Amino acid sequence: MKAIIDCNSFYCSCERLFRPDLEYKPVVVLSNNDGCIISRTDEAKKLGVEMAGPYFKAKPIIEKHGVTTFSSNYYLYGDLSWRIMETLRMMLGKENVEVYSVDEAFLNLEEFTRMDMAALAMHIRRRVERWTGVKVSIGVAPTKVLCKVANHLAKKNKAASQCVMLLDTPEKINQALMNTPVHEVWGIGRQYAEKLTSLYAIYSAYDLAQQSEPWAKTHLGGVVGERLIRELKGLPSRPMEKELVTKKMIATTRMFGSPVTEKAQVKEAVATYVTKAAEKLRRQQSAAAILTVFVVPKEKTYNAYFRHGPMLSLHTVLPYATSATQELIKPAMALVDRLFEPGRTYKKAGVLLSGLEPDAGVQGNLFVAEKENNKRQLMKMIDNVNFAMRNDILKFAASGTTRNWKMRQELRSPRYTTRWGELYQVK
Repeated sequence: MKAIIDCNSFYCSCERLFRPDLEYKPVVVLSNNDGCIISRTDEAKKLGVEMAGPYFKAKPIIEKHGVTTFSSNYYLYGDLSWRIMETLRMMLGKENVEVYSVDEAFLNLEEFTRMDMAALAMHIRRRVERWTGVKVSIGVAPTKVLCKVANHLAKKNKAASQCVMLLDTPEKINQALMNTPVHEVWGIGRQYAEKLTSLYAIYSAYDLAQQSEPWAKTHLGGVVGERLIRELKGLPSRPMEKELVTKKMIATTRMFGSPVTEKAQVKEAVATYVTKAAEKLRRQQSAAAILTVFVVPKEKTYNAYFRHGPMLSLHTVLPYATSATQELIKPAMALVDRLFEPGRTYKKAGVLLSGLEPDAGVQGNLFVAEKENNKRQLMKMIDNVNFAMRNDILKFAASGTTRNWKMRQELRSPRYTTRWGELYQVK
């Protein structure tokens, strides 16, 4: 048996953890630049607040009903996510936990088959909630896809299910599939769902499970569709995956807080993103051989509204792989010079580091009189100071000091668990 544990309205749950006065009250969390709604509580959902809808459109409902609104606080969410995953690893063993996203993890329960699965799932749920304060739902079934179905039904009626759903018999599985519309099946998007309903009269997950594997291979995306049908039939086809410790590419990208028209501001932003990406690079003890910089312009349309322009990007192959921030900022600034077009307005920028290799194995260059060891020591010192003091206390001049282009977070809560100056105060 397998299980999936999914945090309920995760970002909102993180905010409520330090605001107990908001329990059972409507709460929403906004995306970068406070643009769209990316998390909402059940209470906000009942008021008609749409998921992924623009904030300005939902504002009348939010203000009318006094919905508490927060900007994204990714420092807080990331730390609480780590605590949840560590709790699961302590309970079940690291090898039995597959982190799927910031608020989801698959669990391998094969070692616990002699136990009562419903009682085990309830125990896991209560332990996570007691240790972290974040409420979760758990779906238990023979396959990953069925776990997703079970979890969805558990969250649909939390009072009846107590946020736990077990599908351990053919009767329970068939009933669950009948109660699941086809567009809610993991791996079936809106377009595929429309195709299935209009062409093949497949309306539910149960209807889809009745199809053959050859049919799925032809009409449902080849091998991926074939595996989906097998999983719906209760035949495991998606094994537990090991956690990816070393990334093959590292990217840092952000929306600007306001439209940018000056090259100097674009350079400051790109230098800042290079700094962040280089920190991630050093954290996994890697070096990058290829640097890519991209910008996204905003262009006016005939109706005077702004829309995204095409993404413009350039890359360069470095003389030798490096993880030193200053060695990455220099070519990044040169790429910005080539990308920037006077008179255009830019909304977003980012950097991508690729061609990664172990930092310790980088081959030296006889024609470059640089002391790589000194660079590593400098970077280590900067990383240690910034980690201890936070807020990028040490930064390169190229990243600027005022940073007027920074992302808007006007409603962000304190970073309670990652900043000494923002610790939660009990009165």
